[in-house]
Amino acid sequence: MELKDRVAGSVEVLVLSGRFDAFEVPAIIGWFDAHVSAAACRVVIDLAGVSFIDSAAMACLLRGMKRCREQGGDLYLSHLQQPVTIIFELTRLDKAFNIYPSEADAVEALMVAKP
Repeated sequence: MELKDRVAGSVEVLVLSGRFDAFEVPAIIGWFDAHVSAAACRVVIDLAGVSFIDSAAMACLLRGMKRCREQGGDLYLSHLQQPVTIIFELTRLDKAFNIYPSEADAVEALMVAKP
């Protein structure tokens, strides 16, 4: 899996591509450790390049969201491909996350929601 990150305004953006599974979770946890703090707790994860996600990866996203919320921020998702959307719907996690069709929409919504 490939990870690319950048800052959009005051929002950390992580763009993922490839398979997001248990083997990739340590890299994402490491990214959260390096980038999520009280000063930077608003995160958008762009999943446009992810065509497969497993339960370990979803648990990792949930932990990341919890960590952001504990520090007064949030974690939004964007660009879910159809196979990933189906997994989120089957597990009903589409109700737990704020999911947007584009990264720009997610960044804008996060900036408005958390001034």
